[in-house]
Amino acid sequence: MTGGPDLTVDRRVIVEVARQAALEVPEVLRIGRGGSAVRRRLSGAPISVKVRDRVVDVRVWLIARPGADLVATSERVRTTVGAAMERLLGLQLGTVTVYVDGVG
Repeated sequence: MTGGPDLTVDRRVIVEVARQAALEVPEVLRIGRGGSAVRRRLSGAPISVKVRDRVVDVRVWLIARPGADLVATSERVRTTVGAAMERLLGLQLGTVTVYVDGVG
């Protein structure tokens, strides 16, 4: 992954930046999948990233806080994660897809 002419960024770093950015949104209880422990284990990682030519696409599964406006929360997560990708890693934002997989 390239974040600029002199920077190579490991995929795990991109995932961690996305996780930390999403957790900055107060309505996000946690990053992860909902349901039983078995379902969570079988569903895969709660954050996935694809990088092509310095453009990053991010998918985030999260659990929202009770009473959160889910549409507004999803938009805040998209905005926050996108800004972090651009500001901290120098990557252009393709898409940020947010899946609200439960309310805790």
